[in-house]
Amino acid sequence: MTSFRTLTAAEIASLEKMGNTAEEWSRIRVSEDFQPSQLLQCRLDGEVEIASGVRMVRSRVCNYRIGEGSIVEGVTSLECRHRSSFGNGVGVATMNECGGRTVKIFDTMSAQVAYVMAVYRHRQQTIAALERMIDAYAESRSSELGEVGRNCRIAGARFIREVRMGDRVQIDGASALENATLCDDVTIGVDVKAYDLIAAEGARIGNGTIIERCFVGESCILDKGFTAAESLFFANSHCENGEAASIFAGPYTVSHHKSSLLIAGMFSFFNAGSGSNQSNHLFKSGAVHQSVHLRGCKFASSAYIMSPALEGAFTMIMGHHSYHHDTSAFPYSYLIEKEGRSHLMPGANLTSYGAVRDVEKWPARDRRKIRRDVIDFDEYNPYVTGAMIDAVNILHTLQEQDPDVEVYTYNKTLIRAASLQRGLKLYNKAIVAALGAMLDRGESNPRYDGSGRWIDAAGQYMTRRAMQQILDEVDEGRLTDLAAIDNRFRVFDVHYDDYAHSWAVSVYAAMLGHMPDIDELNEAIQAGRNAHAAMRRTTDADRDRDCSLDMAVSYGLDCDNEEDRRKDYYAVRGLK
Repeated sequence: MTSFRTLTAAEIASLEKMGNTAEEWSRIRVSEDFQPSQLLQCRLDGEVEIASGVRMVRSRVCNYRIGEGSIVEGVTSLECRHRSSFGNGVGVATMNECGGRTVKIFDTMSAQVAYVMAVYRHRQQTIAALERMIDAYAESRSSELGEVGRNCRIAGARFIREVRMGDRVQIDGASALENATLCDDVTIGVDVKAYDLIAAEGARIGNGTIIERCFVGESCILDKGFTAAESLFFANSHCENGEAASIFAGPYTVSHHKSSLLIAGMFSFFNAGSGSNQSNHLFKSGAVHQSVHLRGCKFASSAYIMSPALEGAFTMIMGHHSYHHDTSAFPYSYLIEKEGRSHLMPGANLTSYGAVRDVEKWPARDRRKIRRDVIDFDEYNPYVTGAMIDAVNILHTLQEQDPDVEVYTYNKTLIRAASLQRGLKLYNKAIVAALGAMLDRGESNPRYDGSGRWIDAAGQYMTRRAMQQILDEVDEGRLTDLAAIDNRFRVFDVHYDDYAHSWAVSVYAAMLGHMPDIDELNEAIQAGRNAHAAMRRTTDADRDRDCSLDMAVSYGLDCDNEEDRRKDYYAVRGLK
């Protein structure tokens, strides 16, 4: 630990000779190896601590600790004007613009704790207990002095007020940062304005981005003039150009277009096409409505949703939808607009190579080092498979009610009879593949009972029973701090495969009418492999169509023969 001392008279004289001034030199403390040459033309106000190897040039610093090896250069004002919790404890009105789902943010917040705070508002005792924990944590992080960690670089910034920085933080040309915590390895770029912010490890915020009352999670990127207010962004989310207001952006939420607006909703593993918009225009009772787009949803260009609405996991949304649909029971579907109505094509996305590519690319693009958010990437899991089983039952019920109808109605959407039949085939094949995969992983252990309903808690698949148990222990006072709660989510994740195996066994037993023996389990595993291979042949064919020469239109502009046109197409696409 660095030991600090006061300046000698000779050092003060040398500092003043180099253009440095101080409100009161006696309140400036320096490391034992301090040299006056480390400071040039600086103004020091209040209490300032300068660790070993610090370099400060043409900057004003007030009430700050500067960590070892850090550089502060050309900063108009780096100051802590009053006692601050540095963004910890700030309330963020996520999902609901009127604040009904406000989440208090803090610098070690996981997606799972935030999910509980936003979604379980009906458990008032739980929410109150969590808020007390966060308030206590925020108080423990409060100080009269701001802090710059080790080996940070702050250059060309204007106003930095009440900001705590971890190690290796880079700030280059930011306009204004106020009431914020920047964790280790955070990068802040030119013209950024941020107020009431927590930026987790490895986050990058740059190029004119403006954010207010936001949590930016680990390895997230907000860039190119993106604006956000009252929003939470979790692991590996990447948003540029557009706008977000009151959103819960779970892991891998992506929006890259200037014309995209995400507002009053929950997203995860999401991609917004150009011109995407979800509106909250039903203001009779205020801006109280929300939309939830479950894991893996995509908006096509110019897609529009009028809140409230809810789509199933991995749904592709195209067109304009204003009837407040609920398609949560139908994962891997297309939701498209025809003649002003919302048409649902159940399971249609199971044939798309795009969905397969998404599932494969997410773990490959995980840039995190801390991995505070628990994220499950498994394609075959109890949560989505359970939804597919529900979808099959719903489709059979619709069919049995009127077997001769051409178009069925379900939760404000229309399902054509042909789409219903195709959906049944696709879901049944996917269910076989999923059950086989889960039976092939993990092992049977009565300690890890995965039977019953599963949920997707902002990236983590878990049983609803396990979630309820965690929340009950918060209510009962057996879980009394935030780290212990996070640990419970992690413990479940360690045994995820066993829980998923247990769930698959229980479902398979219900299908058979008895507990399966070893031979039956092996048959189910092999059937799953066969079904998976058949599904991959379908998605591979979809990929081949996308890579075929039929898609070479506009390639080889100046070529005068098909061979050169083909070569240009293959070279650009990286095909052989």
